[in-house]
Amino acid sequence: MAEKVFQVSLAFVGLAFTLFFLFFVLPPLIDNPDIVGAFAAGFVNPYAAGYATDVVLCWLVLAIWVVFEARTRAIKNGWICLVVGVVPGVAVGFAAYLLLRTAQLNNRRN
Repeated sequence: MAEKVFQVSLAFVGLAFTLFFLFFVLPPLIDNPDIVGAFAAGFVNPYAAGYATDVVLCWLVLAIWVVFEARTRAIKNGWICLVVGVVPGVAVGFAAYLLLRTAQLNNRRN
């Protein structure tokens, strides 16, 4: 895969989930700003709990990776992607981190 296709694909996925979040998650959250209740709603049945647990653990994997690469590869500002990984979601934070990482590694090569 060409690097440009990689970057555009990541940006598309991040934007797609951000739009989904804005249209489907944000309106009910504005009507009832119970953040704890909104988080708990992800665990309403075994299937939802499986997906919600996967999301939480994927965020933890991303956090471990960001901290590791901050120390071993001097990737800067990864913490921003961790914040974005909470709201709107891990798909956005993960895509953002890969774009950030790619840009910083490319700058070092040039």
